[in-house]
Amino acid sequence: MDFDSLFRAQIETLKAEGNYRTFAELERKRGEFPRAANHKDGEVKDITVWCSNDYLGMGQHPDVVQAMVDCVQACGTGAGGTRNISGTNHNHLLLESELADLHGKAAALLFTSGYVSNWAALSTLGSRIPNVVILSDAGNHASMIEGVRHSRADKVIWKHNDWRDLDRKLAAVGDRPKVVAFESVYSMDGDISPIKEIVQVAKAHGALTYIDEVHAVGMYGPRGGGVSEREGLADQIDLIEGTLGKAYGVVGGYITGSAPLCDFIRSFASGFIFTTALPPAVAAAATASIRHLKTSQIERQRQREQVAKLRARLDRAGIPHMANDSHIIPVMIGDPVKCRMISDILMRDWGIYVQPINYPTVAKGTERLRITPSPFHSDADIDHLATALASLWQQCALSHAVA
Repeated sequence: MDFDSLFRAQIETLKAEGNYRTFAELERKRGEFPRAANHKDGEVKDITVWCSNDYLGMGQHPDVVQAMVDCVQACGTGAGGTRNISGTNHNHLLLESELADLHGKAAALLFTSGYVSNWAALSTLGSRIPNVVILSDAGNHASMIEGVRHSRADKVIWKHNDWRDLDRKLAAVGDRPKVVAFESVYSMDGDISPIKEIVQVAKAHGALTYIDEVHAVGMYGPRGGGVSEREGLADQIDLIEGTLGKAYGVVGGYITGSAPLCDFIRSFASGFIFTTALPPAVAAAATASIRHLKTSQIERQRQREQVAKLRARLDRAGIPHMANDSHIIPVMIGDPVKCRMISDILMRDWGIYVQPINYPTVAKGTERLRITPSPFHSDADIDHLATALASLWQQCALSHAVA
């Protein structure tokens, strides 16, 4: 069989549908976020990044950078092994302690990414709890879906953010062990789940509660513990999962919960057992970032101000964007080819980088630009972006929002 021909044919189909993904080759510059250098066709151009998940610019914070540099000088680069075989470093334990404290839990467990922590934790719960049923929100991230699928446990999908539908489906499951898995902030629409009602329903049916706070940790709550902290509900949730690669500006994932729960995942999750541990310097930098955001409100407050300013500016320009209560601004296009074209023109002519979001990340017909203002985007940056979008909206014959 000519495998390369098969591969090329499927790639060509993606391109014809407008869903082929190209990567911007960026070079981040310390101290200049959200500015970056874009390398393309042998040329280098300075651009402004509007779609980074480094939501608060903590990947550039002097304390975080210095913590990583100091740890590299002290410990070297890699961890040297899996956590079980020589790879557990003192910095890993300091970070796990910091994370447990962040969420008010007895224990925490580090993973190499947020994807892996979801995949490993859910697959372990589903495969090791006898006769369990996992009830998963219809909008859950691919990492959660893969974890449930890999577990081979029975699953039930409940309507997105619909706690009444969850209640009905929990009742239908009966007396079997149950895990309710959902997110706090959903990354593409930016909507926030009704955590209180979901937890109340889950507890009424004796279910274990599992929340993904990946897009919320560092961003919400008085210490950055996420939406569950902001709402005073963290103590009522059994397992809180998060990432170090977004608001904390580093890389890695984690879970927090009771000591037996975390030890259970540690002991049985293949995604934890059989992978090399995070470099100690990454753990040290993440610890510095978490400690800073536990006490500093400056970054969160400034970020909220810039989100509000951009939304107001888009409204004045008639640019349709999805309403939500989070920091994520989805600007709706509804066409994969136009979405890609607008992104390309923004980069080429305006020095603005916003990645097009197409299928399968979002459903066909809901293609969008996902914009994430940071504390470091200036008012002039906001005006420049809004002006560029208004110009392209007219050029590409897209519908304006109705005032």
